[in-house]
Amino acid sequence: MLWKLERKDIVRLLIAVVGMFIYSVGVNTFIVPADLYSGGVMGISQILRTLLIRYTDFSMGGTDIAGIINFVLNIPLFFLAYFSIGRGFFIRTVICIFSQTLFLTLIPIPAAPLVEDTITASLMGGILAGAGMGIALRGGGSSGGADILGMFITKRHQEFSVGRLNLIINCCIYLACALLFDIKVVIYCIIYSAASALALDKTHTQNISTGVFIFTKEEPQRVMAYILTDLVRGVTYWEARGGYTNQETNIIFTVVSKHELSALKHKLRQVDPAAFLVSKENVAVEGKFEKHLS
Repeated sequence: MLWKLERKDIVRLLIAVVGMFIYSVGVNTFIVPADLYSGGVMGISQILRTLLIRYTDFSMGGTDIAGIINFVLNIPLFFLAYFSIGRGFFIRTVICIFSQTLFLTLIPIPAAPLVEDTITASLMGGILAGAGMGIALRGGGSSGGADILGMFITKRHQEFSVGRLNLIINCCIYLACALLFDIKVVIYCIIYSAASALALDKTHTQNISTGVFIFTKEEPQRVMAYILTDLVRGVTYWEARGGYTNQETNIIFTVVSKHELSALKHKLRQVDPAAFLVSKENVAVEGKFEKHLS
């Protein structure tokens, strides 16, 4: 429960909620007035909202019900997250999607687009939405939807990936947009998605794999225990001898995300201030390397 969370966990959740607010501002301010559509379950929710309004004349004034539909569609996935992925991930996901629904419902939608040029609206909305989602992910949050389903599938089929599932869902959404609306809508949606993905990658450093070599003369077990237990990463070490001093030393190697690297550096300073670390970003990793969401 929330009252059992540590202070750092609450701070991270607040960061995730702020990220969801920024995401919602981008969507409601630029994307919805331009009649564009997101990817994933949110995109499905927006299409259902449009069809509901078009064929039933259902309306809630200036309130967009896509967020509410998105929350309802995620309810079955909440159970999947709880029983198949973990309680912590489940709690973070529920809080993030609830806050996202609240913001998408409460943030007013302009009666007319703030910018007349649809490409500009696509770029602005994509940058805000992607940056917001990246901040939420850095706080340990999750957008739910395809992320939950993708993680569930990859636990059983390691050759599959969350990104591949997102690509399949997005292709289906854009095909539906082409059939229901206009090919121009599809083009603008792709521009929006590309800007959103770029902004997300710039803010969410979990996607950047970083190779790390640690050189320490102290007992390496404490550092390795931290990597194995707290970061949940694999580690290899070997005994070596310094070429200049001819003294014995220990070399520890691991691969972490760029986001996890700062925590590893902090721990290393506590364990052995005299140790030094060499890191290389964007290393190519083949095989089973999990990209953590938190």
